Amino acid sequence: MIDWKINPSFNRLVAELAKFPGVGKKTATRLALFVLRQPDAEAEALAEAIREMKARTRFCSICFHYTEEDPCPVCTDPARDETLLCVVQDPQDLIAVERSRSFRGHYHVLHGALSPLDGIGPEQLKIAELMTRLADGSVREVLLATNFSVEGEATAHYLAGLIRPLGINVSRLAHGIPLGSDLEYVDEATVNRAVEGRQSI
Repeated sequence: MIDWKINPSFNRLVAELAKFPGVGKKTATRLALFVLRQPDAEAEALAEAIREMKARTRFCSICFHYTEEDPCPVCTDPARDETLLCVVQDPQDLIAVERSRSFRGHYHVLHGALSPLDGIGPEQLKIAELMTRLADGSVREVLLATNFSVEGEATAHYLAGLIRPLGINVSRLAHGIPLGSDLEYVDEATVNRAVEGRQSI
């Protein structure tokens, strides 16, 4: 058996791949071996795709989703209902709601959830920006689509307390989504039912 300790570049790639969510050392090793077996052009294409994505991608100045255009295509889509705003924790949650094809309003990405034990308070999230968006009175309903975790629930209740005094209807995803679930891992049909069955809170 080959001792990969004598191959620092391979070990470095394995270590970097193992930082991906859900990727352990075994999977990282398999991926590194796959890259190693690819023609040089394929490996270069992968490296270039990563470099290009990092160089061109930024936050939308309105919704804070990832985009190459600012504002992003969702924020500039005239077919979307400007009176509906869906608040999600992370960009992958926005993708999950979009995939369900059940929501045709706009979005706001918080980039996390309240977690005092981890030092994450309102100042670390895009909450001030959310309140600025709501100040012009064009939004009639805010759908709080934070995850059904302790942190997600706490964030939803905190936001509801800020938004209700503005006279805006505040709703929450229906509990068709299991407690403790992250939206990105829930199937499209379940997300669709949760959006359609949202309830005022």
